[in-house]
Amino acid sequence: MSERVSSTTATQMAQNGVFERCARGGYVVSGLLHLTIGYLAIRIALGSRGETADQSGALAALAAKPGGAVALWAAAAAFLVMGLWRLVETALGRSTDPKSQGAPSEALDRGKAFALAVVYFGLAYSAFGFARGAGRSSGEQNSGLSSRLMHTGAGTVALIAGGAIIVAVGGYHIYKGASRSFLDDLKGKSSKLVRRLGTVGYIAKGLVIVGVGVLVVAAASRSEPNKATGVDGALKTLGAQPYGAALLIAAALGIISYGLYSFAMARYTKM
Repeated sequence: MSERVSSTTATQMAQNGVFERCARGGYVVSGLLHLTIGYLAIRIALGSRGETADQSGALAALAAKPGGAVALWAAAAAFLVMGLWRLVETALGRSTDPKSQGAPSEALDRGKAFALAVVYFGLAYSAFGFARGAGRSSGEQNSGLSSRLMHTGAGTVALIAGGAIIVAVGGYHIYKGASRSFLDDLKGKSSKLVRRLGTVGYIAKGLVIVGVGVLVVAAASRSEPNKATGVDGALKTLGAQPYGAALLIAAALGIISYGLYSFAMARYTKM
């Protein structure tokens, strides 16, 4: 009986137009964050010091602007609703996409929806922290968690396994961009601009995520928790390589492309 009530509640949420529009707003906020991260990465490539090119850096930059606190509260709400929407997809599948019902990959789609729900809840929590003036650097949090895990052998193994999963997630993004399978997520026929932005954006974001995973594995293998600092660490490591400034700018432009593609997702994603 409780499962039936739960399913009915989830269905009502999925069919609520206001809820859907708020969830789509999460894509807009995500796009703005990616644009800001790309901008910060370009600043780092051009020699700026003290910048943090990840979601916490983007949120901190927003917090420093006039009206930033209000915008952060709105961002937190949008991410929270997006997380709830992904939980609805986890429970029901893509209820508004009949073609996906009963497909062999439905379980995988629900698993991805749950993983995305966790990501969006994490972003909502971060935005909430910065809105209250208590935001923390993602790099510091990642490094601290890595340090605690490295105190035990099991923790180190778990960290290496986590890094491998991150690499796999990055590889999936690269595949999704190269194969253009992201177009299956959109309604109608996409324009050439949307296809190009999605292709470049997914591949660039995937490469950055792979870099994050590689750094996590390397940090765990060498017992260097300060190296497991997430997206910011991956981008700065890229910038430290030969021709690093050019590579970092290229990566930043790719992240910006994903940000622009997020605006298209806000309108055309099947929900």
